[in-house]
Amino acid sequence: MHSTTSEHGRMVELAGLPIRQRGGHRREIIAVAVLAVLALAVWSVVTNEALQWDIVGRYMLDIRILNGVWVTIGLTAVSMAVGLVLAVIIALMRLSGNWALRQAALLFVWFFRSTPVLVLLIITFNLSLFYPTLTIGIPGGPTLISGETHALISPFWAAVLAFALNEAAYSAEILRSSITAVSTGQWEAGTALGMTRARIYRRVVLPQALRIAIPPLGNDTINMLKGTSLVAFIAVFDLMYTAQSIYQLTYEVVPLLVVVTLWYIVLVTVLSAVQSLLERRLRRRSRKLGNAARVVAGGKPA
Repeated sequence: MHSTTSEHGRMVELAGLPIRQRGGHRREIIAVAVLAVLALAVWSVVTNEALQWDIVGRYMLDIRILNGVWVTIGLTAVSMAVGLVLAVIIALMRLSGNWALRQAALLFVWFFRSTPVLVLLIITFNLSLFYPTLTIGIPGGPTLISGETHALISPFWAAVLAFALNEAAYSAEILRSSITAVSTGQWEAGTALGMTRARIYRRVVLPQALRIAIPPLGNDTINMLKGTSLVAFIAVFDLMYTAQSIYQLTYEVVPLLVVVTLWYIVLVTVLSAVQSLLERRLRRRSRKLGNAARVVAGGKPA
């Protein structure tokens, strides 16, 4: 029956007759229903008096809220930068031929992936309970930095330390798997050009590995941005804690929570756009590097 129907359809098509698409009206009806539900949901939110949109508009550009937004952005950027630097080092240690380096990196990843971020925040904030004094210097030589821990590590930097260590553990595994996904032919091409191992890593392997790693790293950055709201537990005046400090005085809880939500939506939208741009640029760069490597190896460019 199926073959007969297919044959009939081909004969009608060859005859130049229009073929009626089954389910066309059904799809249109479903699309209209979905749009109607979305429109009703938006209308319900816009007309909800409990959200107090006039108060939301007043606080959206309030200087205190804007300062909280900048703290959130700075905390995310610094934590991600430090975390990625550590992640590259840990990933290379995981791929090292040295057994001790591999085990040390594995221990780091295991510990910080197993510890919740909130627990890390509380530990780093109370680091003075474990180490009352921090001293950095040359063993047997002069002391470079020394002081009381609570004075050296502010709540902001305690948060950076916690988020960076957590991100380093996750990103190290992302980078490690991305590096191993790069074809061994790229190594051979780099060696044929007389490049050192470090130069191959920097100029050939890492750019192509980043193309693979950007989507999960972008997701991690977005998750970290939203996760910074946890710093309210250690009194860092980020976006969330600033809103809390305001509505504890004014009791305007709902509109300020709406303000926080809208700002997070804006920030995540911007990060998503940056992620898409990076993916396109790295895709083009990776294609050029891959073509060059194939030419050197005696193949044809894609």
